[in-house]
Amino acid sequence: MKRKQWQGWDTEQAQQHYLIEPRALAGGGDIRHVSEFLRASGWRDKSKTGGPLAMESPDRTFRVAYDPYVLPGGWTVHGASDGHQDEWWAVLGQQTPVEIVAGLTDALTQPRSAHAPNVWAPLQEQHWRNQPHSSHVTATSPDGSAWMQYHQSPEGESLWWAGAKDSQGNAWTAQFSPTTPLHLVQAFSTALASPEPAMRPRGRVPQSTQIRTTSVSVLPSQLSAWQHARITAARAATWARNTPRTGRARATARPRANAGGTRTRR
Repeated sequence: MKRKQWQGWDTEQAQQHYLIEPRALAGGGDIRHVSEFLRASGWRDKSKTGGPLAMESPDRTFRVAYDPYVLPGGWTVHGASDGHQDEWWAVLGQQTPVEIVAGLTDALTQPRSAHAPNVWAPLQEQHWRNQPHSSHVTATSPDGSAWMQYHQSPEGESLWWAGAKDSQGNAWTAQFSPTTPLHLVQAFSTALASPEPAMRPRGRVPQSTQIRTTSVSVLPSQLSAWQHARITAARAATWARNTPRTGRARATARPRANAGGTRTRR
């Protein structure tokens, strides 16, 4: 075999990425993390060429949109009324990390748990601090950069509000309508409080003194494999839900961002 052919097998070059903690300050990220999972779950892409992202669930009950072309821009999630559930909505700022957005949008593709939802439980597990007031309750992350708040108006309407901010002014907020199903708000709070870092490529790391970064050398094939694993899990779960059978195996895939990579912490 010619030497040139041998060299061709080893042309893949590692790329520098960074694991960012806390994830709430990692910046928006690649929206395909959200859209490709929904597409693999059978959602229809209603986006217009060159326009904002627009996805619709197979039964047309849910819509997810991302529009960076308007101010302030960001994510809109909408649920239609269906007789048992009132119409609801959620809006998330443009800099909301896609890993946190996906906590909410992934849950739209999954069956609702039989257990009563508890929005505070995931926060308490990660040692968030509760700050009760007369009209609202706020939980704050240990480093003070992120929060989740429940507010009840004098009229009795409840409102969930969350967000993150650092001293450099990097910030985002998320707001949920009073009618948003609590299991979806809990899915969001679980992703918000997760201690797992978010990964961003070189040049996409926020300028913030409140983040911790770990340099990771990642091969393009590794990135592709992690993305494929997430999509495969969505397809398998969709197939399992739509195929009647007695024993359904759960499809799970959680790629590790540091697998096979060279790490340097700063």
